[in-house]
Amino acid sequence: MRDKILVIGALGQLGTELTEMLREKYGRQQVIAADVVDWSAARTYSPYIRLDVTDRAKLSMLVAGEGITQIYHLAAVLSAKGEHDPQWAWQLNMEGLLNVLQVAVDCRVDKVFWPSSIAVFGPGCQRHNTPQLVAGIPATVYGISKLSGEYWCQYYFEKYGLDVRSIRYPGLISYRTKPGGGTTDYAVDIFYKAKTGERFECFLAPYTTLPMMYMEDAVRATLELMEAPAEKIKVRSSYNLAAMSFDPEALVDRVKRLVPNLEVAYVPDFRQQIADSWPASIDDRMARWDWGWQPRFSLEQMVEVMLDKVAVEERLVIG
Repeated sequence: MRDKILVIGALGQLGTELTEMLREKYGRQQVIAADVVDWSAARTYSPYIRLDVTDRAKLSMLVAGEGITQIYHLAAVLSAKGEHDPQWAWQLNMEGLLNVLQVAVDCRVDKVFWPSSIAVFGPGCQRHNTPQLVAGIPATVYGISKLSGEYWCQYYFEKYGLDVRSIRYPGLISYRTKPGGGTTDYAVDIFYKAKTGERFECFLAPYTTLPMMYMEDAVRATLELMEAPAEKIKVRSSYNLAAMSFDPEALVDRVKRLVPNLEVAYVPDFRQQIADSWPASIDDRMARWDWGWQPRFSLEQMVEVMLDKVAVEERLVIG
């Protein structure tokens, strides 16, 4: 039996590229993209279905009717955006996940992937080389929902045997989609400003070090985790994942080596407090031990690719 995959939140930063890679691996017709955008605006992403993940009945009908064997549930309100409307962010993030987990059990879905985040860590956590097993006290509703979601994933694995897998992503950097409301979005916006000649205003202070990852590494890590034998997956909450850590000043320095005329100003806003509550670096040894994770992109390599690609391909049409 061939796998049939549903990607919820397929038009987002991670979903756009993950859907493309899944279609390359499994075939276009075997991977259904789903998001809240009307079909008329997303027809180039076909097969595409408009789906509000908080509608459990529609989700259940879709999963059962299409014979879905794997669900990638990516839809979420991100950190900065969520702080503007915490109750809405909590409802979407938690109700969506619980719907996916229960429908997966009811419809006997083989595997579920759900992304967590470094936002699960809070100001009381070890800031450098933050370990896998640590008591998180998140400082945002996004982080609270992600930490709660990790417990729900582990619960569904232990109680129902659902093969649910997860990664705590660091800040993700991609040239295919523009920033979408996250605290690390400055590390994407800088490349658009560099290519257009606009002044770059960074909403974080210059020495705010955070874990980051180029999107190609993040997508590859996701697929490697999902393809690993079940007996190798020892963490059923969410795996720490790391690639590089840098601060805005280091990124600006690398970009200005290639775009010397880039004008930069640091104007920290409410996102500074969020960033200050997150780790500066992550200990991801368990991911490396359990399923062989290894990053490929350094800061220097990422900057070169982003400056080469960002103005050329701002919107991806999934093929």
